[in-house]
Amino acid sequence: MLAGLGGCGKAPDPPAAEAFLEQHWARPLASQGEAPVSARAHQISLSAQSCASCHAAQYEDWSTSLHSRAMGPGVMGQLAAMPADALDEHQACIRCHAPLKEQAKSLSAAIAGNAAAPRLHEQGLVCAACHVRGYEWYGPPRRDGSSPSGDLSALPHNGWKANAAFGDSRFCAACHQFRADEYALNGKLLENTYEEWRASRFAREGRSCQSCHMPERRHLWRGIHDPEMVRNGVEIDATVPELSGQGVAAALTIRNTGVGHYFPTYVTPRVVAEGYQEDARGRMIAGTLVQLVIARQVPLDLSREIADTRVPPDGEARLDYRAQLGRRAAALVFRVRVEPDAFYTAFYQSILRDGAAGPGEAQIRVALQQSRQSGFTFYVERQSLSR
Repeated sequence: MLAGLGGCGKAPDPPAAEAFLEQHWARPLASQGEAPVSARAHQISLSAQSCASCHAAQYEDWSTSLHSRAMGPGVMGQLAAMPADALDEHQACIRCHAPLKEQAKSLSAAIAGNAAAPRLHEQGLVCAACHVRGYEWYGPPRRDGSSPSGDLSALPHNGWKANAAFGDSRFCAACHQFRADEYALNGKLLENTYEEWRASRFAREGRSCQSCHMPERRHLWRGIHDPEMVRNGVEIDATVPELSGQGVAAALTIRNTGVGHYFPTYVTPRVVAEGYQEDARGRMIAGTLVQLVIARQVPLDLSREIADTRVPPDGEARLDYRAQLGRRAAALVFRVRVEPDAFYTAFYQSILRDGAAGPGEAQIRVALQQSRQSGFTFYVERQSLSR
């Protein structure tokens, strides 16, 4: 999921960045306290919409990102089944999905049925979650490396405190990396994206998470849900089919050339490479389909690791196609498709089937529909089977 902001500039001083980030991401986040006069004068709030008046481009990008939908119906449907005062249980989800203390309060009020309470939690990972602590604003230095100086009182929120840690991959690790003592399967942490990146050549080359997921400082955070991002991260080659007797053989190779971590990195997506024969009308011929699943496969209860066929950086996966030649076969088709929410789809289906959704059932049904619609095919290659 993950490289300084907008490029490969000088890395932040590691000890200084680590100290800043340890405090910046101390969970659960503390309350902002009372808004200062300067914030009230400019009508600045913790809502993302408040930032849009000055940061329109960033807000527009954020609005299209999964960060803005981090508290979607799947998360909200599960939280709805928890007691309103189960704050520790809430944190298991919202520590990353809606990390502000003020969001924790609005979530609790919403679960309790207080319709008049603020709905800040519904905005997901808002701007303030990364940029505001104690009603002080933080961000990276300017592109030229300079920081605000002099009299800042005339600036909205008195300017910002610049810190190069915003260009450090460890900033992203706060949500995209489990700590060493957190949940693991088969000796591997369930969320291990930062460490996957750190072991890759991308880290050695100084390419941080942000250089891929925030190019030119854009707040897009595109990943496995984005066909173009996936297409640019891998190289795919298909061999020419070989016909011998009544059989056909070919191979498809997928190389992880541009993803700075495992492809895919987490347990929720799966990538499916397929080869099959089709007739002259473009219809798949039954019995000719061969598949290779690229994923970290786990059961819904996360009790064990079934298989791990993911592709590490600069690694490859290969689908060897061997099958009888179909009587009406006109072409061999290779395709690669992505199911970004495969685990969630199965999970939502399971709790709905078992009647375990509780008060969040309506939201879980919406989440199921959305997860089913998230899949896409990003590669198709057809080769003639005519002799």
